Amino acid sequence: MSNLTTVTEFLLRGFSEVQELQILHFVVFLVIYLAALVGNLLIITAIALDRHPHTPMYFFLINLSILDIGAISVTVPKSMTNSLMNTRLISYPGCITQVFLFVGFTTTDFALLTVMAYDRYVAICQPLHYEMVMNRTAYIQMAAGAWISGTVYSALHTGNTFRLPFCQSNVINQFFCEIPQLLKLTCSDLYLSEVRFIAFGVFIAANCFVFIIVSYVQIFKAVLRMPSEEGQHKAFSTCLPHLSVVSLLLFTGLFEYLNPTSTSASNPELLMGVLYAVVPPVMKPIIYSMRNKEIKAALQKLIVWRIFTNN
Repeated sequence: MSNLTTVTEFLLRGFSEVQELQILHFVVFLVIYLAALVGNLLIITAIALDRHPHTPMYFFLINLSILDIGAISVTVPKSMTNSLMNTRLISYPGCITQVFLFVGFTTTDFALLTVMAYDRYVAICQPLHYEMVMNRTAYIQMAAGAWISGTVYSALHTGNTFRLPFCQSNVINQFFCEIPQLLKLTCSDLYLSEVRFIAFGVFIAANCFVFIIVSYVQIFKAVLRMPSEEGQHKAFSTCLPHLSVVSLLLFTGLFEYLNPTSTSASNPELLMGVLYAVVPPVMKPIIYSMRNKEIKAALQKLIVWRIFTNN
């Protein structure tokens, strides 16, 4: 393959060449995918039907759940289909679509998590100004800004990657199309521009993470000064899940993108791809619903309502 126009398809890496293990992979991914769909749809439905938690934080949670459903739907179903059909193929347009949507969803996800850190900071450290600062117009504009910035970044990132000529191979050492693995297949020095683009993205992500950490340092200081233990517990219950999700998403993603390039197949790379592409959409509903009393109450109301209507 001497230039980009000759590439019509890529080969994704499978988890095993043994047919029985491929079926096992299909079953495991199916369970994970259904768990992510059910968990995130329950979060969306519970918040939408419950009148109490209509606050900026829960509006952001709905957006996060939509993003998680989108992100896992981009990668997992294709991998499941390939395992079931005993193939590794993904078309060139399909690979572009995967990269664009996955990068867009994950970038928007992290932008929203940064906005949520600011929301928690204002709510706990400046409670008297909260309704004025985080009014309906403000938090809708914040969410829209996160979606727009994620889409623009993804479009630039994807376009910059697929303008490169691929001539090393068409085998992607991952179960879905991702930019670090695609850069290993290029035969042009132009890939350095994409590396610089990734470095810029990492720099922005690191600054967002610093902003989140600084926000939570101020939040924890304010919480520890609260005279009421109940108030402290409520504040921690809304902040710790958010911090856990941020850490999971950032560190697994950075490990994958900053990992030294290697053309040989690597099981740790495959595992890390699962950790940052598959695990977060499943874990986020569990983390938020287990640690947040209002979400748990909304879910309980939803379940009771469904049982009552069915009966």
